[in-house]
Amino acid sequence: MSAAPADWPLWEVFVRARRGLTHLHVGSVHAPDAELALHNARDLHTRRGEGASIWVVPAAHITASDPDDKDAYFDPALDKDFRHPAHFELPEGVEHL
Repeated sequence: MSAAPADWPLWEVFVRARRGLTHLHVGSVHAPDAELALHNARDLHTRRGEGASIWVVPAAHITASDPDDKDAYFDPALDKDFRHPAHFELPEGVEHL
């Protein structure tokens, strides 16, 4: 007897619409293994032929930042002006740098 789908691990699904584009997160599926997760993802998230490739990743293997730590991760560091190219003078004749 197999485990019920509710007991299957959660997989996050990423679909790339066309070659050259990035994979975008489109949702999640439950599946007992990667192969079935891929098939479930295809059936659920690419029904209209909108994908060129699919990635499935076990949700338990994803490490994410805490939204409460937003400033620590995404602070633009305005107090660190060395990160901005504002101290350089462009030589004459350089139009695009």
